[in-house]
Amino acid sequence: MIRRFFVCLTLLLLAQAMSSASAASMSLARSALLEDNIVYLRVGHISSGLADEISSAGDTLTGTNKIIGTVLDLRDASGDDVTVLKSTSDILASRKLPLTILVNNDTQGTATALASKLRQSRLGLIFGTATLGLKPDITVTSDASSEKTFLIDPYASPRTGTNDTSLLAGTNDIMPFIDHTSEAQLVDERRKDGADDDNTPPAPRAEPPHPVIHDPVLARAVDLIKGLAVIRAARG
Repeated sequence: MIRRFFVCLTLLLLAQAMSSASAASMSLARSALLEDNIVYLRVGHISSGLADEISSAGDTLTGTNKIIGTVLDLRDASGDDVTVLKSTSDILASRKLPLTILVNNDTQGTATALASKLRQSRLGLIFGTATLGLKPDITVTSDASSEKTFLIDPYASPRTGTNDTSLLAGTNDIMPFIDHTSEAQLVDERRKDGADDDNTPPAPRAEPPHPVIHDPVLARAVDLIKGLAVIRAARG
């Protein structure tokens, strides 16, 4: 009986260790869907599986949505595995959508090399502040303390802390920034309110205000993707 207990305990500890090791090896610190269907990918420490993680996150987030572009956030990212450069560049190129890359003074190693390769391949423009040996195409500055807050929640206000309307709080790897109420939920709410009892049309439902991205670097990158989407739509 005691032996069985120790065997079970050993297996449990081994499973926890393997889970921790797997989490530690993940390159993506966060993946999410911004408003207007823009994929957001924030990289932490680059590992050999980055291309596969980007592919998996993209498939999970896009679904039936018509994606208009991707933001690759390499701020504070690091790494020393140069073998990921080609595979990561190839997977981003295969999506054939506008790409913006975010960097800052703490972007290091492979992360800097990846940003440089993506620009040289004409896949995207670089936003942010200069890294060691890399100058952004569009310089956008933010003080260090505010930027740390924005990396957690781009909708947060530096003066008031995290915006309560944001859904970013937590540690999930994949989480949408905005939660849209489904049509079924709206119908159910109208029934509960008795709107259908006398065939009286329900009062127009006010659209909830869109949260505002306060992160200046991300906001500029998103604006560029939106602008390119408008131009592409106009050209048909």
